[in-house]
Amino acid sequence: MLPCDVTDEASVVSIVSTVIAKTGRIDVLVNNAGLGLFGGAEESSIDQIKTLFDVNLFGVMRMTNAVLPSMRHRREGRIINLSSALGFVPAPFSAYYGASKYAVEGYLESLDHEIRGFNVRVSLIEPGTVQGSFDSSSLEPDSKIGDYDAGRAWVHEFYQKSKLTADTPEDVAKAVLLAATARSQRLRYPVGKVAWQVGLLRRFMPAGLFDKALRQQFGMPN
Repeated sequence: MLPCDVTDEASVVSIVSTVIAKTGRIDVLVNNAGLGLFGGAEESSIDQIKTLFDVNLFGVMRMTNAVLPSMRHRREGRIINLSSALGFVPAPFSAYYGASKYAVEGYLESLDHEIRGFNVRVSLIEPGTVQGSFDSSSLEPDSKIGDYDAGRAWVHEFYQKSKLTADTPEDVAKAVLLAATARSQRLRYPVGKVAWQVGLLRRFMPAGLFDKALRQQFGMPN
Protein backbone atom coordinates (compact mmCIF):
# COMPACT_ATOMS: atom_id res chain seq x y z
CA MET A 1 0.00 0.00 0.00
CA LEU A 2 1.35 3.40 -1.00
CA PRO A 3 -0.17 6.75 0.05
CA CYS A 4 -1.24 9.28 -2.57
CA ASP A 5 -2.95 12.68 -2.38
CA VAL A 6 -4.85 13.09 -5.64
CA THR A 7 -5.04 16.86 -5.08
CA ASP A 8 -1.23 17.15 -5.10
CA GLU A 9 0.49 16.94 -8.49
CA ALA A 10 3.84 15.95 -7.00
CA SER A 11 2.23 13.14 -4.96
CA VAL A 12 0.49 11.79 -8.05
CA VAL A 13 3.62 11.88 -10.20
CA SER A 14 5.65 10.26 -7.41
CA ILE A 15 3.33 7.31 -6.85
CA VAL A 16 2.94 6.53 -10.54
CA SER A 17 6.71 6.73 -11.06
CA THR A 18 7.28 4.47 -8.03
CA VAL A 19 4.82 1.82 -9.23
CA ILE A 20 6.24 1.77 -12.76
CA ALA A 21 9.81 1.56 -11.37
CA LYS A 22 8.84 -1.43 -9.20
CA THR A 23 6.61 -3.31 -11.64
CA GLY A 24 7.43 -1.95 -15.08
CA ARG A 25 3.79 -1.34 -15.94
CA ILE A 26 0.36 -0.19 -14.81
CA ASP A 27 -2.45 -2.32 -16.21
CA VAL A 28 -5.44 -0.74 -14.48
CA LEU A 29 -6.14 2.59 -12.81
CA VAL A 30 -9.22 2.78 -10.57
CA ASN A 31 -10.14 6.35 -9.68
CA ASN A 32 -12.04 5.82 -6.43
CA ALA A 33 -11.15 8.87 -4.31
CA GLY A 34 -14.16 11.13 -3.81
CA LEU A 35 -15.93 13.62 -1.58
CA GLY A 36 -19.65 14.19 -1.07
CA LEU A 37 -21.37 17.53 -0.56
CA PHE A 38 -25.11 17.64 0.08
CA GLY A 39 -27.05 20.83 0.69
CA GLY A 40 -28.67 23.72 -1.12
CA ALA A 41 -26.66 25.05 -4.05
CA GLU A 42 -26.79 28.48 -2.44
CA GLU A 43 -25.19 27.19 0.75
CA SER A 44 -21.63 26.50 -0.39
CA SER A 45 -18.85 28.97 -0.97
CA ILE A 46 -16.81 28.89 -4.17
CA ASP A 47 -13.78 27.81 -2.12
CA GLN A 48 -15.71 24.80 -0.81
CA ILE A 49 -16.87 23.89 -4.31
CA LYS A 50 -13.27 24.10 -5.52
CA THR A 51 -12.26 21.66 -2.76
CA LEU A 52 -14.91 19.20 -3.95
CA PHE A 53 -13.91 19.47 -7.61
CA ASP A 54 -10.20 19.22 -6.76
CA VAL A 55 -10.84 15.66 -5.57
CA ASN A 56 -13.78 14.48 -7.67
CA LEU A 57 -12.76 15.92 -11.05
CA PHE A 58 -9.20 17.27 -11.07
CA GLY A 59 -7.97 14.32 -9.00
CA VAL A 60 -9.29 12.00 -11.71
CA MET A 61 -7.60 14.11 -14.38
CA ARG A 62 -4.25 14.17 -12.54
CA MET A 63 -4.18 10.41 -12.04
CA THR A 64 -5.34 9.69 -15.58
CA ASN A 65 -2.77 11.99 -17.17
CA ALA A 66 -0.05 10.41 -15.03
CA VAL A 67 -0.72 6.82 -16.16
CA LEU A 68 -1.59 7.48 -19.80
CA PRO A 69 1.98 7.82 -21.18
CA SER A 70 2.89 4.32 -19.95
CA MET A 71 -0.38 2.83 -21.17
CA ARG A 72 -0.06 4.45 -24.61
CA HIS A 73 3.52 3.22 -24.92
CA ARG A 74 2.48 -0.36 -24.11
CA ARG A 75 -0.73 -0.06 -26.18
CA GLU A 76 -2.72 -1.52 -23.30
CA GLY A 77 -4.56 -0.32 -20.23
CA ARG A 78 -7.89 0.35 -18.55
CA ILE A 79 -8.98 3.41 -16.61
CA ILE A 80 -11.95 2.73 -14.35
CA ASN A 81 -13.77 5.53 -12.58
CA LEU A 82 -16.28 5.60 -9.74
CA SER A 83 -19.05 7.85 -10.97
CA SER A 84 -22.63 7.85 -9.65
CA ALA A 85 -26.24 7.69 -10.72
CA LEU A 86 -26.12 11.41 -9.83
CA GLY A 87 -23.79 11.74 -12.82
CA PHE A 88 -26.76 11.32 -15.14
CA VAL A 89 -29.78 12.16 -12.96
CA PRO A 90 -30.15 15.56 -11.24
CA ALA A 91 -31.23 15.46 -7.61
CA PRO A 92 -32.14 18.25 -5.20
CA PHE A 93 -29.52 19.24 -2.62
CA SER A 94 -26.84 17.47 -4.66
CA ALA A 95 -26.02 20.19 -7.17
CA TYR A 96 -22.25 20.33 -6.76
CA TYR A 97 -21.66 16.64 -6.14
CA GLY A 98 -23.81 15.89 -9.21
CA ALA A 99 -22.01 18.56 -11.23
CA SER A 100 -18.65 17.01 -10.37
CA LYS A 101 -19.87 13.60 -11.56
CA TYR A 102 -21.49 15.05 -14.70
CA ALA A 103 -18.11 16.65 -15.45
CA VAL A 104 -16.27 13.36 -14.88
CA GLU A 105 -18.64 11.56 -17.25
CA GLY A 106 -18.24 14.17 -20.00
CA TYR A 107 -14.46 14.29 -19.64
CA LEU A 108 -14.00 10.53 -19.70
CA GLU A 109 -16.45 9.81 -22.51
CA SER A 110 -14.51 12.25 -24.68
CA LEU A 111 -11.18 10.79 -23.53
CA ASP A 112 -12.32 7.27 -24.40
CA HIS A 113 -12.70 8.31 -28.04
CA GLU A 114 -9.19 9.78 -28.05
CA ILE A 115 -7.30 6.84 -26.55
CA ARG A 116 -9.25 3.87 -27.91
CA GLY A 117 -6.86 3.67 -30.86
CA PHE A 118 -4.04 2.93 -28.39
CA ASN A 119 -6.01 -0.02 -26.94
CA VAL A 120 -6.60 1.95 -23.73
CA ARG A 121 -10.21 2.03 -22.59
CA VAL A 122 -12.24 4.01 -20.09
CA SER A 123 -15.15 2.76 -17.96
CA LEU A 124 -17.60 4.54 -15.64
CA ILE A 125 -19.02 2.67 -12.64
CA GLU A 126 -22.42 4.18 -11.77
CA PRO A 127 -23.86 3.03 -8.44
CA GLY A 128 -26.97 4.36 -6.78
CA THR A 129 -27.04 4.50 -2.98
CA VAL A 130 -24.34 2.30 -1.45
CA GLN A 131 -24.03 1.06 2.11
CA GLY A 132 -21.05 2.46 3.98
CA SER A 133 -19.62 5.58 5.56
CA PHE A 134 -19.56 7.88 2.54
CA ASP A 135 -22.26 10.21 3.89
CA SER A 136 -20.58 10.57 7.27
CA SER A 137 -17.33 11.64 5.59
CA SER A 138 -19.02 14.09 3.20
CA LEU A 139 -18.63 17.84 3.43
CA GLU A 140 -21.27 19.96 5.16
CA PRO A 141 -22.27 23.21 3.42
CA ASP A 142 -20.11 26.00 4.86
CA SER A 143 -22.79 28.73 4.58
CA LYS A 144 -25.99 27.09 5.77
CA ILE A 145 -29.25 29.00 5.25
CA GLY A 146 -32.27 28.40 7.48
CA ASP A 147 -34.73 28.30 4.59
CA TYR A 148 -33.09 25.06 3.42
CA ASP A 149 -33.02 23.30 6.80
CA ALA A 150 -36.20 21.30 6.19
CA GLY A 151 -35.18 20.24 2.68
CA ARG A 152 -31.72 19.25 3.82
CA ALA A 153 -33.13 17.21 6.68
CA TRP A 154 -35.64 15.46 4.43
CA VAL A 155 -33.04 14.53 1.82
CA HIS A 156 -30.73 13.24 4.56
CA GLU A 157 -33.56 11.10 5.90
CA PHE A 158 -34.36 9.86 2.38
CA TYR A 159 -30.80 8.68 1.85
CA GLN A 160 -30.64 7.05 5.28
CA LYS A 161 -33.82 5.08 4.55
CA SER A 162 -32.61 4.12 1.08
CA LYS A 163 -29.51 2.55 2.64
CA LEU A 164 -31.72 -0.18 4.09
CA THR A 165 -32.06 -1.61 0.58
CA ALA A 166 -28.90 -0.07 -0.88
CA ASP A 167 -26.27 -1.85 -2.90
CA THR A 168 -23.20 -3.14 -1.09
CA PRO A 169 -19.56 -2.19 -1.61
CA GLU A 170 -19.11 -5.75 -2.88
CA ASP A 171 -21.65 -5.03 -5.65
CA VAL A 172 -19.56 -2.05 -6.73
CA ALA A 173 -16.35 -4.08 -6.52
CA LYS A 174 -17.83 -6.74 -8.81
CA ALA A 175 -18.59 -4.06 -11.41
CA VAL A 176 -15.03 -2.74 -11.15
CA LEU A 177 -13.64 -6.25 -11.62
CA LEU A 178 -15.89 -6.82 -14.63
CA ALA A 179 -14.76 -3.53 -16.20
CA ALA A 180 -11.13 -4.47 -15.59
CA THR A 181 -11.34 -7.96 -17.10
CA ALA A 182 -14.18 -8.07 -19.65
CA ARG A 183 -13.11 -8.77 -23.21
CA SER A 184 -15.95 -6.68 -24.60
CA GLN A 185 -15.50 -3.31 -22.91
CA ARG A 186 -18.44 -1.02 -22.09
CA LEU A 187 -18.24 2.66 -21.25
CA ARG A 188 -20.88 2.55 -18.47
CA TYR A 189 -21.59 -0.04 -15.80
CA PRO A 190 -24.68 0.88 -13.74
CA VAL A 191 -24.63 -0.88 -10.37
CA GLY A 192 -27.82 -2.17 -8.81
CA LYS A 193 -31.49 -2.17 -9.67
CA VAL A 194 -32.11 1.50 -8.85
CA ALA A 195 -29.32 2.79 -11.09
CA TRP A 196 -30.51 0.62 -13.99
CA GLN A 197 -34.14 1.70 -13.61
CA VAL A 198 -33.41 5.39 -13.19
CA GLY A 199 -31.06 5.32 -16.17
CA LEU A 200 -33.74 3.81 -18.40
CA LEU A 201 -36.37 6.28 -17.18
CA ARG A 202 -34.01 9.20 -17.76
CA ARG A 203 -33.43 8.06 -21.35
CA PHE A 204 -36.97 7.16 -22.38
CA MET A 205 -39.46 9.01 -20.16
CA PRO A 206 -40.66 12.44 -21.40
CA ALA A 207 -38.75 15.21 -19.62
CA GLY A 208 -41.82 16.70 -17.95
CA LEU A 209 -42.94 13.36 -16.52
CA PHE A 210 -39.45 12.53 -15.33
CA ASP A 211 -39.17 15.90 -13.58
CA LYS A 212 -42.52 15.37 -11.85
CA ALA A 213 -41.66 11.82 -10.80
CA LEU A 214 -38.29 12.93 -9.41
CA ARG A 215 -39.86 15.68 -7.31
CA GLN A 216 -42.48 13.29 -6.00
CA GLN A 217 -39.75 10.82 -5.05
CA PHE A 218 -38.04 13.51 -2.99
CA GLY A 219 -41.32 14.82 -1.55
CA MET A 220 -41.06 18.22 -3.21
CA PRO A 221 -43.98 20.34 -4.46
CA ASN A 222 -44.59 20.42 -8.23
